[in-house]
Amino acid sequence: MSQNVVVLIGRILLSIMFITAGFGKLTDPAGTAGMIANAGWPAATVLAYLAGAFELIGGLAVLVGFQTKIAAYLLALFCLVTAFVFHSGAINIPTFPPEANGLLTVFNGLMMMKNISVAGGFLVLAAFGPGALSIDARRA
Repeated sequence: MSQNVVVLIGRILLSIMFITAGFGKLTDPAGTAGMIANAGWPAATVLAYLAGAFELIGGLAVLVGFQTKIAAYLLALFCLVTAFVFHSGAINIPTFPPEANGLLTVFNGLMMMKNISVAGGFLVLAAFGPGALSIDARRA
């Protein structure tokens, strides 16, 4: 398999999560707004819509390879911010039993590590480019 096909597959895999998550936030922002509010950030609903639009547009840019370096750097930063702001620390829902909160804390830690790992993938994409099967390559 050619390197350009592998890079295209990598871009597709990196973009899927952001396209679907962004669309979900735009169509039903309540859960994201709740997380944002619980983190103490103001204007939670507005930020949920902005995050959704950013994820959707950034994911589509990576998918088609348009302004890939910029999109990849911004999505890497987004992954790191969300990892440390929303996925670090223990979960403690008062109405849940301690075992459930413990399991949610483990899951939250896995989400943090996933975001950090995905940020690494985006940094590699930014450094090495989107490959020949991209809009950026056609425009060059």
